[in-house]
Amino acid sequence: MNTSTLEVVLRRLKREIKRWKTPAVGAIAVRATNRPFETLVSTVLSLRTRDKVTEAASNRLLRSAPTPEILASLSRGEIEKLIYPVGFYRVKAENLRRICRILLEEYGGKVPRVLDELLRLPGVGRKTANLVMTIGYGDYGICVDTHVHRISNLWGYVKTRTPDETEIALRKKLPKKHWKSFNDILVTFGQNLCVPVSPWCSKCTISEYCPQIGLKRRR
Repeated sequence: MNTSTLEVVLRRLKREIKRWKTPAVGAIAVRATNRPFETLVSTVLSLRTRDKVTEAASNRLLRSAPTPEILASLSRGEIEKLIYPVGFYRVKAENLRRICRILLEEYGGKVPRVLDELLRLPGVGRKTANLVMTIGYGDYGICVDTHVHRISNLWGYVKTRTPDETEIALRKKLPKKHWKSFNDILVTFGQNLCVPVSPWCSKCTISEYCPQIGLKRRR
């Protein structure tokens, strides 16, 4: 898929995804009063966790601890109870306490707006850091999760082995005007139609443009 075809595909998908539920992190950000902080918290919780669980756990935690000061004051056990049953909830509870302490000690209680500084926070990888930049702050970034990595390769837009390689490739190739929205579009598409196992190609409005590279099963 070349860039001109990608333009057509993304325009079509932007219309298509309006009928599907917004991914958990985006839904939380829309309602947020402290968008960078709430995006950071919900994204940390989302790793290896289903969206429904992520949204419920994020809402419970942020109702009880809406600021870094309050969250840092909770015990690990209190945080664990609030976020259970997210994946690796014990590790995430400790990471969130440490993150909040760093925010308070080094950043005046605010989430840093620089990618490299975000990557220094415990449990924060490139996906989380880029989501904070794009959804939390509205800055440019390319967040690559499993859906973005998989679908970008399925389309033949990139040829990469890992999400980190995909991010590097997209930063070189993807027009900057799409950087902020690319993750939202592909994640929603990947959760609802272009699912990882046997995607619904027969129902897909962009199937005529998709070379289905490496796809073994489809419906």
